[in-house]
Amino acid sequence: MKKRLITSALPYVNNIPHLGNLIQVLSADVFARFCRAKGYETLYVCGTDEYGTATETRALEEGISPKELCDRFHEIHKDIYQWFNIDFDHFGRTSTQKQTEIVQHIFNEVDRNGYISEKTDHQQFCNSCQRFLADRYVRGTCPHCGYDEARGDQCENCGKLLEPTELIEPKCGTCQASPELKETKHLYIDLPKVLPLLEEWMNKASVDGFWANNAIAMTKSWIRDGLKERCITRDLKWGIPVPKEGFEDKVFYVWFDAPIGYISITANYTDNWEYWWRNPEEVELFQFIGKDNIPFHTVIFPSSLLATREKWTMLHHMSSTEYLNYEDLKFSKSKGTGVFGNDAKDTGIPADVWRFYIFFNRPEKSDVQFLWSDFQDKINKELIGNYGNLINRSLSFLSKFYNGEIPKAELNKDLRAAADKIIAKSIASYDRADLRDAFRSVFELADLGNKAFQDGEPWKKRATDPEETASLLRTLVTIVRDIAILSAPVMPETARKILDFFQTEISTDFSELGKDNIDKISQPTILFQKYEDDFIEELRQRYAGNQKDRIAEITKNFSEKVDLQVGKIKSISRHPEADKLYVEEIDLGDETRQIVSGLVPYYSEEELLGKNVIVVKNLKSATLRGVLSEGMILAAEGKNAENKKTLEVLSPAGVKPGDKIYLNNFKPAEIAAEITIDEFFNFEIEAKECIVKHKGLALTCNNKEIKTSTVKNGKIS
Repeated sequence: MKKRLITSALPYVNNIPHLGNLIQVLSADVFARFCRAKGYETLYVCGTDEYGTATETRALEEGISPKELCDRFHEIHKDIYQWFNIDFDHFGRTSTQKQTEIVQHIFNEVDRNGYISEKTDHQQFCNSCQRFLADRYVRGTCPHCGYDEARGDQCENCGKLLEPTELIEPKCGTCQASPELKETKHLYIDLPKVLPLLEEWMNKASVDGFWANNAIAMTKSWIRDGLKERCITRDLKWGIPVPKEGFEDKVFYVWFDAPIGYISITANYTDNWEYWWRNPEEVELFQFIGKDNIPFHTVIFPSSLLATREKWTMLHHMSSTEYLNYEDLKFSKSKGTGVFGNDAKDTGIPADVWRFYIFFNRPEKSDVQFLWSDFQDKINKELIGNYGNLINRSLSFLSKFYNGEIPKAELNKDLRAAADKIIAKSIASYDRADLRDAFRSVFELADLGNKAFQDGEPWKKRATDPEETASLLRTLVTIVRDIAILSAPVMPETARKILDFFQTEISTDFSELGKDNIDKISQPTILFQKYEDDFIEELRQRYAGNQKDRIAEITKNFSEKVDLQVGKIKSISRHPEADKLYVEEIDLGDETRQIVSGLVPYYSEEELLGKNVIVVKNLKSATLRGVLSEGMILAAEGKNAENKKTLEVLSPAGVKPGDKIYLNNFKPAEIAAEITIDEFFNFEIEAKECIVKHKGLALTCNNKEIKTSTVKNGKIS
């Protein structure tokens, strides 16, 4: 049994992932969970792709360093993937010393073997920005389909790979000025020279590894149309330096170094990384990507490894999905279209429910539309009406009429045989990474169980034919257990809840499938909530239009009205006329203010003195019991173990008096005008999973999210 090395496409760091992006990391997670449950030695690595023009440009726009931008978005990605229960062995990043070392080593070997050439090019140069423009930051009309917002590296509409010089009426993607061609020298990987090695490898690997059809078709199309030498360097500062004389001012093109990130991320996880990446005899590499990334994983990355003439673990299976579209549009990070990871969190719908819908509809053979009506329909009819119904009706029946005791009986052979046949089909699909088919088999199994329950009429026959009923119920319990195990890779929390109904410890290992080893259950609880029309319509309206515009409007509205700043309590005393009030002198960096707060029931004077706090600086002054209060300290409301109200003063770490608090890191051009207390509380601020947010967007200070430590979820007052 070979070891399984699993990767998913490295998400680019400067955007929040949407559901279409999440399919790749979720697919690899489901496959990795299956492999572990099946007993394979498994490693699943992923991480943020951090180099390149997009990062450098956005950092420039925000007035921060690329490293600071990457740090912020790396944490955003980690938080989203953690919420979706993605069980990486390691989630890393590409801006590391290991990445530099391994990329430079691979380049040096490719160069030494004669697969690197030098060329003087004419590249688009923006005189307004005073820099060469990377391919993706040249915009224009696609010469193939006429799409007028095509990027210089690839048309998002038709998928064709492009050169910037092919665009009609090109413009700078940053300032919209018309660029001019200017001479510059670059390095190229000679793909035509590598082609014999690539074809020999691909002809065997695509068959042995049963690649997805679109991966085979697109790779053969590239080869048939004729491979060209491809530029692997760029005129940037943010990237891996090129270790070649005369090219010291260049960095590697992100699409050359990014796939090598799979290797370096493993090397940052374990010093024994060569056990996985230089061990093709014992390790199979499974990669999960979207179809737009196919050529980079089946041509450019393999060509780079083959051209080193060294031993590498090469691609075995390519699982490349089609597009998940949103209603009548495409999901798009650049345009902000669709439901994004943070949106999914903020709906209140559990992660397992999102995972269910994504895999029930995984776009394996053709593009699939995300429709809110279909989302509602699949949850209510399939997840609740089929899957949840079998579990609830069979276990509730046993709990009610048998006191939770599973009657001693032989299993129903015909029912068990039919179940085993479906299970075998599901396992075979999982093993080939046909994840939608594997998951849908679970619902076929639930349908089998529901039909057996209905046809068996245990509510009648427990009296007229107790032996047959006992056999049916005992068999149904084993099927419920099997459903939990088979669906655990997709819905891990749900599977654990189901298995916890059985009063014996059962793992999610596939070795448990088919066993007759359950004798008692506890009272089952409802697993899923039904979603009504008004709730779904509310979500449809909330996420209508363009997410980027929604975020911009929310951010602008908050930032122009609310001025939050870090202060430090320099002195504190009791209010002379009120037992529950403190009077604090607070250092705001540029001034000192007096604030009255109702914190006496929650904090001692010693606990507050010297503490960093967040102050609403532009709040209209008020006189509280005869004492002037020039602002307000923010705190999160929660409940303790006795269900009594608690307060946690927001006290960010690594800050100093005067530091500003921003929403979504947006810095307004003007200082907010004075507001009343009622106007302030119109802006609902809350702690969600310990992150302080307004309408799903995080409050930040010095590019770091404001977090609570004791109040996990609660409103900010």
